[in-house]
Amino acid sequence: MNSQFATNLYHDRTFAIDAAKILPGEYFYTKENMLISTVLGSCVSACIRDRVTGLGGMNHFMLPDGAAEPNNPVSASMRYGTFAMEILINDLLKAGARREHLEAKVFGGGAVLRGFTAMNVGERNAAFVMQFLKTERIPVLAEDLNDIYPRKVFFFPRTGKVLVKKLMQTHNDTLAKRELDYAKRLKVEPVGGAIDLF
Repeated sequence: MNSQFATNLYHDRTFAIDAAKILPGEYFYTKENMLISTVLGSCVSACIRDRVTGLGGMNHFMLPDGAAEPNNPVSASMRYGTFAMEILINDLLKAGARREHLEAKVFGGGAVLRGFTAMNVGERNAAFVMQFLKTERIPVLAEDLNDIYPRKVFFFPRTGKVLVKKLMQTHNDTLAKRELDYAKRLKVEPVGGAIDLF
């Protein structure tokens, strides 16, 4: 299973709102007035919402390493990203979102993990998410991609507001460990089941 629905729910005291925190490989969507947050290094997140209803969600994913061919949408690496995007979009549509009302904001893809720079993992993730949304004709209203810093992202689906904080210094290696563990899992897990967009 490559994507799973986030279960880390809490009340965010800073914003005085219920919130969901998503980790690598997770996604979350809601109709409620909530906050969805994550911390990104080389992974990317797409914040997608129905601009009419305020129904929206966020994913957090990374393309596994390997000989990815950016122009070949069926390469093994690209199937992981496609699955992560499709599961979020399909769940939004099943919950009542209208395809023609979807809009996106995308974040992440930083060159923050030592040893990952040679593979340009962050750049590949960023290029993938932008190409996927273009192909699906979902407009990208805002982006903060690439660079060298991790980011903390706060998404308020009801309004579409996103706050991004670049983490200029990280005093622990939790983010790096989390993303490296996720990358290792991707190498051994099969791509999830087929999903068709409708």
